[in-house]
Amino acid sequence: MSLELKINAAIMEAMKAKTEGRLRALRGIKSAIILAKTEKGATGELTEEKEIQLLQKMHKQRKESYDIYVAQNRADLSEKEKEEMDVIEDFLPKQISEDELESAIKSFIAETGASSIKDMGKVMGLANKNLAGKADGQRIGAMVKKLLGV
Repeated sequence: MSLELKINAAIMEAMKAKTEGRLRALRGIKSAIILAKTEKGATGELTEEKEIQLLQKMHKQRKESYDIYVAQNRADLSEKEKEEMDVIEDFLPKQISEDELESAIKSFIAETGASSIKDMGKVMGLANKNLAGKADGQRIGAMVKKLLGV
């Protein structure tokens, strides 16, 4: 089942349950999907990889806004952002744990033969490709730096 179909079903459920926050977040996701499908150069359909990238981008935007609102003591706005982040997370793949991330990065380091920070690009490329949707780029980068001894 495509992300768009899942979102449409979830919108119907949220409308029946009258959960405004969830409905607002789901409509935002649906809007982003429609925009991505109709933008210049788009094929009209999104691959699962593109759907995950779209959701990750939306989640990151909400996280940044949430952090700003918390820093400015705007509880009313930060609650809305947190609520939307939680809804977006429901549709993202489960994030891997730190231990799983570390073992995966170690295997990528061994596979690429990386030995210093100069080889970070090789490891990051392989890690981002294989861990797409399962780990945030910042987490991957921090772990690569830690394991390469920076």
